[in-house]
Amino acid sequence: MNETVVDQLTIPDERPETQIQSEKSLNWGFIGYTVLYAAIAAGWMLRGHNFINPSNGVGYWLGIVGGSLMLFLLLYPAGKKSKLLARLGWTKHWFRIHMIFGLVGPLLILFHSNFRVHAMNSKVALYSMLAVAISGIVGRYIYARIHRGLYGKRMHIDNLRKEIADSMTHSRGIAAVLPGFVTELHEISAELLGDKYTRRVSVGRSLLWTIKHHYVRARLYFRINRELRARAVVSPAICGNYRELRTAAHHYMTKQVKLLRRVAQLSFYERLFSLWHLFHLPLFILLVISALVHVLAVHMF
Repeated sequence: MNETVVDQLTIPDERPETQIQSEKSLNWGFIGYTVLYAAIAAGWMLRGHNFINPSNGVGYWLGIVGGSLMLFLLLYPAGKKSKLLARLGWTKHWFRIHMIFGLVGPLLILFHSNFRVHAMNSKVALYSMLAVAISGIVGRYIYARIHRGLYGKRMHIDNLRKEIADSMTHSRGIAAVLPGFVTELHEISAELLGDKYTRRVSVGRSLLWTIKHHYVRARLYFRINRELRARAVVSPAICGNYRELRTAAHHYMTKQVKLLRRVAQLSFYERLFSLWHLFHLPLFILLVISALVHVLAVHMF
């Protein structure tokens, strides 16, 4: 065992650039949600001071701008049907705008109402908007589970199977150092990559793997440590590179388990996303109708 083997076991970041960028963007998402929650908390605590009047001035225009942003959300599903806009990359950029407007619009309307509602039409419009916003956040979570991040391509089961097979084939020398660990990982992969799981994963099996993968990961983690310690006793080279070898093996195992989890959960999240669409669209239609009724009632009476 020498430094060459350590180099072989050093696994570089092989994720697509789009996935790496999308994961970095999650930090901005965290910051955005933090600012959003802080603004809602501040508005809620200051609602009794009546700084904003929804009938005129800043309060009135907050309602106009917030309502307009919510209407602009319709441009995203409309743009998805345009092949020309899709070629220009318009759909991808508008998806980002769609998510931002879907959060900023409700926030402005909350401040417009000063976190209070009185008339029935106002209540229906506000609660419909909040339901759409919450539904959008849930949809964002599900969307990220069937795509490579928020802005990456949609995942397919065959592509994931190929990724796992390629990664297992090119184990970068780990099999030579930890044959028992690699054999066990192969057995787990073979079970999951069979038709029993990958063609149409039932909800029960998908949830079972969601729980099971934590146990699998912990079991493989201790298997690596136990086997590597045993090999280090009889091999001075492994003993000298123990930490590097352990880190590389843990990295490889974590990557494989994550891929296996995605395989098990993909069909479940695809079906969940389809059901979400059926729920989200009627909510948005109700929001548009209630908002129009609210605007007409405010300006006519």
